[in-house]
Amino acid sequence: MASPETGVLAARARALAVLRIRSTALAVALLPAAVAVVLLAGRATGHLGAGTGWDLARWITGGLAVVSLLLAALVAVVVARARPALSPSVPISEKSAPDLYRLVRDLADRLEVPAPSAIALTPDCDSWLEDRTHRAHGPPRRSGAPAGGERRVPEAPVLVIGSPFLWWMRVAELRALLAPVVAGTGPSSHPDIAAARRFIRGLDAAVAVAARARRPVRDLPLRFVGRVARVLLRAGREHATIMERAVATAASERAQTVDYGLRIVAQEQVGLAYAGWDRLLTRVALPAWRMGRWPSRLDAGVVSALTELSRRDRLADGFASRLGERPACDLLEEPGAIDRAASLLAARLFHGGPAEPGPDWSPVGWNQYPEEVVDRKWRLEAARLHRVLDNLPATALPAPPPASAAPAQEPASAAPPLSYARTAARTPGDRPAERPPADEPSLSLPADEPSLGPPAADRRDEPQPAPAPGPTLARVIDRLAQGESAGDLVAARLGAEVEREEREEAARQAARGTSQQDAALGVAWGDGMAEGGLPLFPLQPPRTGRELLADHVTAMVCCAAVDTAGAAPGLDWLDGPALLVDGARRADLGRPVLSLVDDGDAEPLRGWLTTIGVRPEKPVRLV
Repeated sequence: MASPETGVLAARARALAVLRIRSTALAVALLPAAVAVVLLAGRATGHLGAGTGWDLARWITGGLAVVSLLLAALVAVVVARARPALSPSVPISEKSAPDLYRLVRDLADRLEVPAPSAIALTPDCDSWLEDRTHRAHGPPRRSGAPAGGERRVPEAPVLVIGSPFLWWMRVAELRALLAPVVAGTGPSSHPDIAAARRFIRGLDAAVAVAARARRPVRDLPLRFVGRVARVLLRAGREHATIMERAVATAASERAQTVDYGLRIVAQEQVGLAYAGWDRLLTRVALPAWRMGRWPSRLDAGVVSALTELSRRDRLADGFASRLGERPACDLLEEPGAIDRAASLLAARLFHGGPAEPGPDWSPVGWNQYPEEVVDRKWRLEAARLHRVLDNLPATALPAPPPASAAPAQEPASAAPPLSYARTAARTPGDRPAERPPADEPSLSLPADEPSLGPPAADRRDEPQPAPAPGPTLARVIDRLAQGESAGDLVAARLGAEVEREEREEAARQAARGTSQQDAALGVAWGDGMAEGGLPLFPLQPPRTGRELLADHVTAMVCCAAVDTAGAAPGLDWLDGPALLVDGARRADLGRPVLSLVDDGDAEPLRGWLTTIGVRPEKPVRLV
């Protein structure tokens, strides 16, 4: 087994290779100036001739030297001033987590490495060390201090911990998991490795600055800097990659002596936590984010999601028995406040929400989630589906059945398109109109107004218009049951409607501002993060029209079940919004809905509705 020093030596060798690339680039930039100095010195000392050719050579090399030095200075200034990208995180002060800082320092002492300078949490299932020694990320210089009179003291990197680990893992498991990460502060403190990392991070930030250049003429110097930085990055990519691998190997070898057996168990918990965190974000948090609500206790929800996973999955059986031990979140003084900050950051990263709460971006607790998110989501999607049906062409709507009592020789007049969302249209009714109900106005004409229809004797037997019912599930089923391709038009219109709403939401987010708002809140993510790039990690690819149609039909069925069959909205920690019938979740709705949407076969869904007791002809309440 190799010693940690072997890995450090290998990493240092690769770091020197990266620094040689920097030295080579500097030498190339200084070469014209060196040639010009030699020619001028030779002319002054008389060792070189004074003919016209030598004078021309001196002028050419002098000009090239000036241009080369100016371009080198431009590249150096941009690389030095560009702010390396920072991982979005929630800073944890020592005052808010003294026990956590004590655990990390004790771990560093056991590993005989420098302790991290600070701790931060990120809404992700990973942990790493991050160098934040750049002058743009450090504290401001004290007023009255001379510009060059104070030397920056090198600091250890910051320890970034995934917030789900603190809530799911136990204290001993977290210590074992962080051992190889904290051990990386030893190689990171080596001057050559630190210098190579700063050089690579500076080039990466310079490329990001050049990528934001949009003006063709004024930003031409930045484009030149970006091209030079890309060339240098390509030259040092392999050396930097091998250097980081060697650093990781050295850290892992050093951590072998600390809780090695427990670290194997902790690694198993990492995979389980990642699975639960992914399901919680995509199935539970994402529907709330799309509605302008953000769950304020995502990390606490991970525990519930993983406990439910342990109950369902035999492979995860036994993991929930660890919950009796002390959780790592007890190392925080105020875990609720930190969970709230991490949840807001997760919504910003994965959905692109605002950086702070507001009227259109409010938190929601898990107790209020079924009523304020699930029920509202269903009714919003059902209302959108009926708006799409209202806007379909008249020929695309199902034709009303012919009346049996109508005379054969008189063609029935065409009925206007249904408009259940606005309840403004009228459909032929079966009730005679001798006496209108008390709550409806009389439809007879005044005596002094001429009659425009057939004689009164013929109108006596005609059915009079009746108020249309509210939006019903029967209307949706009848529309989609016309054939296998009946839902194509609805799916296309539905996809266009959702895309339009997403564009409007994106425009509103752009109007709020991104970098300016983050700067006002003290969030500095550096130049490596391109502006307007939120969300950084989209959770789901765009849904197809058929998928949208299936989701909206499911929402309409759930609304009908809640309004007519006494069902209730619920929350499943692994699958998100759920329909509860008699207190139990009904998970068998997907197949009947897909049969209707894909094949136009409504019989499975009608059978399911009969089993539950849903009355599809009854109107449902929409938002």
